Amino acid sequence: MNLLPFGNLPAYKPRRFVPAQINLGEWTQIEPLFDQLEARAPQCAGVPELERWLLDWSELNAALDEEASRRYIAMTCHTDDAEAENAYLHLVEHIEPRAKPRQFRLEKVFMGHPLRAQLPLPRYEVFVRDTRNHVELFREKNVPLETEEAKLTQQYQKLSGSLTVQFRGEEKTLVQMGKFLEEPDRALRQETWELVAERRLREREKFEDQFEQLLKLRERIANNAGFADYRAYAFRRMGRFDYTPQDCARFHDAVEQEVMPAVRELQAERRRQLGLEKLRPWDLQVDPFNRPPLRPFERVEEMVARSQRIFDRLDGELAGGFRQMQELRLLDLDNRKGKAPGGYQSTLVESRLPFIFMNAVGLQRDVETILHEAGHAFHALAAREEDLLPYRSSPPIEFCEVASMSMELLGNEFLEEFYSQPDADRARRTHLEGIVSILAWIATVDAFQHWIYTHPGHTRAERAAAWMALMDRFGGDVDWSGYEEARAHLWHRQLHIFIHPFYYIEYGIAQLGALQVWANSKRNPPKALADYKKALALGGSRPLPELFTVAGCRFEFDAKTIKPLVVLVREALAKVPVK
Repeated sequence: MNLLPFGNLPAYKPRRFVPAQINLGEWTQIEPLFDQLEARAPQCAGVPELERWLLDWSELNAALDEEASRRYIAMTCHTDDAEAENAYLHLVEHIEPRAKPRQFRLEKVFMGHPLRAQLPLPRYEVFVRDTRNHVELFREKNVPLETEEAKLTQQYQKLSGSLTVQFRGEEKTLVQMGKFLEEPDRALRQETWELVAERRLREREKFEDQFEQLLKLRERIANNAGFADYRAYAFRRMGRFDYTPQDCARFHDAVEQEVMPAVRELQAERRRQLGLEKLRPWDLQVDPFNRPPLRPFERVEEMVARSQRIFDRLDGELAGGFRQMQELRLLDLDNRKGKAPGGYQSTLVESRLPFIFMNAVGLQRDVETILHEAGHAFHALAAREEDLLPYRSSPPIEFCEVASMSMELLGNEFLEEFYSQPDADRARRTHLEGIVSILAWIATVDAFQHWIYTHPGHTRAERAAAWMALMDRFGGDVDWSGYEEARAHLWHRQLHIFIHPFYYIEYGIAQLGALQVWANSKRNPPKALADYKKALALGGSRPLPELFTVAGCRFEFDAKTIKPLVVLVREALAKVPVK
């Protein structure tokens, strides 16, 4: 049974090395290809032959990567389907653990090859740097631990995706409940918020158990690789060559200094507009003038059509890419029971096509999500001519998010495709306010992970206290009295903490880049868009600071950089009608 939204997709370029017919879920068919590559490497007599060898290695990895993506997509689209779960877990348990040591052997062969030093620079500069890093970090005894980690993160997704509540006679997912937090009826909002919070709290011991198992695994992985703590290991594993934990701490401080005054100012304005003495957690998403929630669409098909019109107005090339995704059914956008939470873009790297997954229920944030994930998709399409897989599939995450967050801001200029003029202004205001608040949330999540992984052996109570201290620092002026338990476990909803440790500061760095792209577009729209597309086309072939430079941005994220961008947002908010 095919559980994928799309059908067969041909390889973007014909295979030259991997057989056209091969079962990529069967190790006995994969292993001979690794054997051939390993045997061929010493026979490369010149640089052209070594480069051909690298492309064949890329072709094999692209085939394996796409197989993994397909199984992951099927599993997240149908978390309640045993066939999809078993197919994904088969790859995690039986293919990836065998492939990792073979990849390591090929990386060692490449790093030790006598012709490596003759490869042209700067073409291979980033590839060599990253491969050296992989070789230095790889430990075979970590392979089974990483397999166990992947299985545990899948269980977190399964648990999160299964949570529902009974609301007024109907079973609803927690995502579906989100729309009621935008309702003017405050009692309804409180009822909704309490139902969802209580449902999550019922599973808090399971979430805590899952996280502590992950924590122990990660500490062992770091220690096996010779690192004192997982943070030091994670920064190396994630290829953070251009910034340090100390830079992250400077980002936290800059957010506290430059962003939090704006957060509190906006919260105070919201409290006054709502006529409340204090803001409560269920008062943060409703329109402050008690207008009905923005309803940009009723059916997902409408969202897709209106998004297409935005891209048509923005840029013909980008619009063509989004149209192709529709034609090939590379979108799964509606929310339903049994579907994993959240949204993502996954690149099918052999087909060189992007796939977008999300849980749309008819809210303004769905519009923001489709613009965001489309930005990732445009990144994948821009780099599709690159044949060296790591450059095509693995740009620095910090810049991947510039691609997506810039598209939110650039696309927001055309929100009249979804709304009347007043509602479009309202949506733009909501988005800009969200940028201010998300920077504070990013600092919270990132600082929490720094605390977690540099305090080995901490207790659950200590972890909760550390989280609460960060909520005090970055949460602003919201009254949580009576709901302290929910506040102390609020981090359970942040899947990155469970699934992608330390992957969150990227959003903060990228938001600063996206704001710079947006600022450039106000001065010179054609040049800003051209620079943006030029940087996307580089994929991961250049170091992170250079990608920022090509896009017309500075790669800095301290108070000096943040301050003028906060001013820009505040000025834009001042120009948008409040009502």
